[in-house]
Amino acid sequence: MLERINGPDDLAGLTLEELGTLAGELRTTIIETVSRTGGHLAANLGVVELTIALLRTFHPPEDKIIWDVSHQAYAYKLLTGRRDRFGTLRQYGGLSGFLAPRESPYDCFGAGHSGTALSAALGFAAARDRLGGREHVVAVIGDGALGCGLSLEALNNVEGATSRLIVIVNDNEMSISENVGSLARQLGELLASPRYNDWKRKLEAWVGRLSGGPSWLRRMYFKIEEALKGLFLHSIMFEEFGLRYVGPIDGHDIKALLSAFDIARRAEQPILIHVATQKGRGYPLAEAYPEQWHGAAPFDVATGAALSGPGAPTYSQAFGNAVEMLAARDERVVAITAAMPAGTGLTGFAQRFPNRFFDVGISEEHAVVFAAGLAARGLRPFVAIYSTFAQRVVDGIIHDVCLQNLPVVLCLDRAGIVGDDGPTHHGVFDLALFRTTPNLTIMQPRSLEELAHMMFTALQWERPVIIRYPRGVGPGLPAVEEFLEVPYGEAETMREGWQAQIWALGDMIPLALAAADRLAEEGISVGVVNARFVRPLDRKRLAADARYARVFATIENGVAAGGFGSAVEEALVEMRFQGAMRRFGWPEQFIPHGANELLMERYGLTPDAIAAELAKALKRLEQQEAARSSQP
Repeated sequence: MLERINGPDDLAGLTLEELGTLAGELRTTIIETVSRTGGHLAANLGVVELTIALLRTFHPPEDKIIWDVSHQAYAYKLLTGRRDRFGTLRQYGGLSGFLAPRESPYDCFGAGHSGTALSAALGFAAARDRLGGREHVVAVIGDGALGCGLSLEALNNVEGATSRLIVIVNDNEMSISENVGSLARQLGELLASPRYNDWKRKLEAWVGRLSGGPSWLRRMYFKIEEALKGLFLHSIMFEEFGLRYVGPIDGHDIKALLSAFDIARRAEQPILIHVATQKGRGYPLAEAYPEQWHGAAPFDVATGAALSGPGAPTYSQAFGNAVEMLAARDERVVAITAAMPAGTGLTGFAQRFPNRFFDVGISEEHAVVFAAGLAARGLRPFVAIYSTFAQRVVDGIIHDVCLQNLPVVLCLDRAGIVGDDGPTHHGVFDLALFRTTPNLTIMQPRSLEELAHMMFTALQWERPVIIRYPRGVGPGLPAVEEFLEVPYGEAETMREGWQAQIWALGDMIPLALAAADRLAEEGISVGVVNARFVRPLDRKRLAADARYARVFATIENGVAAGGFGSAVEEALVEMRFQGAMRRFGWPEQFIPHGANELLMERYGLTPDAIAAELAKALKRLEQQEAARSSQP
């Protein structure tokens, strides 16, 4: 059936039975593809029927369908003309794992962070109203995204922004409400019935004409309606925001979905459709463990076993182990995350110290200001957030943490590029965003043990601290027997050298050492320094190295402009360094998705490329000196 679908229009002639068959084929294709490429599995399996019903009812690209986060849009990609390329999912040069307007006209808005869909949809709807359009605007958001501050701000703006908007809440039993029971399903079927809705509109119109009739009758009608909805359907909140509520609808019943979406299509007021789905639907392992199968590495479909074998220890595990050890020693230690306890390594902490663990949901800004309040009262919060999501917390860090000089430790997981998830998830901007913030200390470890030691050290200080570390595995052991204090603001010499110096951050140390090896083969002496601190820089060591080194280089897993390398270059300029300076990092571009190794090669972050650039800089200096000495 799927082979016959080259675009949404091909869904029009299919029967309900054929649509059900198509749903099964979509799930099989998604499972088989993700088992090879890796990707987001559970969420995509849960929205297959929802996607079919959307594309059967609405007509993108004229109608605008905006998916929150958009990592659940694999079926949407398959049904909107990208079936033949679906095998390239998340591969360099292939399909993105998220919606991308550059990839298809059906993707009207890109997304990779939760909570943006409702605000964007309001923008589309308001623009349509102003320009005189008639297209439908549909926002598909997850129940977890409704707790995001941005979503709540958008809800508050619905009535003032547009008179026609469709919001679909995909409730996959993970957030808004308890599991949907049989009574709720029956009520949902009733509310999704066109006959019921036609009756409701006529009755409301009749009551509206009772302007000269008994006021008690009008009041009684509206009170009864509100009480019944509030009791059974939890709809009052949405209707107070100006959204007519319909649901809950069984998100795997295509017939019920088509009926509900038909109501939404004909509505002349903002409307919210509450859809109940099951994450991981159709793959038993993902149904049983949806959080584990949220993002999957390549795996064996029959067993679910990862194809890469047992994983080596990761920075996230090392963070989780360290914060547990610190909490066992110090009752002031608390841990905070924004809907990512497993991803950040805090599952064990949550089980061991449930009263000292806070999952605030998809609310990173709140997480940081909440931590500031805890710190102001005497606790010592460790806040674990992915670097890419920490882009949302800039104001909280500057205004609420650093201005008051509060001892909040912000642990930025997934700092640097993250491979196949691509530009929405690369954590390359954090250093440039935070480096100039007063009172803030910024560190990056080169090993799992050093991460633990930095966390211990941060606990000793009465100041704000950021510790950033990359995604995935790192050298060393995930747990330490005893903590060691890192000398404040001091770098670490990894290799002595006198002609050139490479100062590197954390996971870039191996690259720096390999580049130094290449240069050593050419007879060039290169020192390598583990900077450890971005703020404050070890200016004493930097000044000592600048007295004899001819070339300085920095390597960081972040944007080179405004980051660690810029800090070193600024310091060298103040020291009147007369040699050459080279910064290696990511350019001021959005880096595409692809394997880390491929991306580093593509952007010149290899030992050979770095060694060649430094050798060229040394040679140019020698030529300039020779030219000056030959002048009379």
